[in-house]
Amino acid sequence: QVQLVESGGGLVQAGGSLRLSCATSGLTFSNRAMGWFRQAPGKEREFVAAISWSGSNTGYADSVKGRFTISRDNAKNTVSLQMNNLKPEDTAVYYCAAQWNGSVRHDPSEYRYWGQGTQVTVSS
Repeated sequence: QVQLVESGGGLVQAGGSLRLSCATSGLTFSNRAMGWFRQAPGKEREFVAAISWSGSNTGYADSVKGRFTISRDNAKNTVSLQMNNLKPEDTAVYYCAAQWNGSVRHDPSEYRYWGQGTQVTVSS
């Protein structure tokens, strides 16, 4: 059974940092690109960041470039999202997702497996 479990969310003041982690099991992690998405209340789920199977390619939404960094550890089957200089508009539920293959994609429909999400709240 495939499982993706996010952790590391919480409440932080604007300008602060959080590090999200996603532990996976039951899938061939090292062959898949991984992504982070987020969904704020009343809004659609949006792409945040993605990383290729090898970690050599990454992609970011314009809104988080220069502030967020995605990384992966294929030995531990985990993917992380380091979030710095957080802003109130970053408040959302953050989801980890596993792609169908190894390429970086921004479209959530191209992701096969999803976690349950972790809440990030940034106060002003």
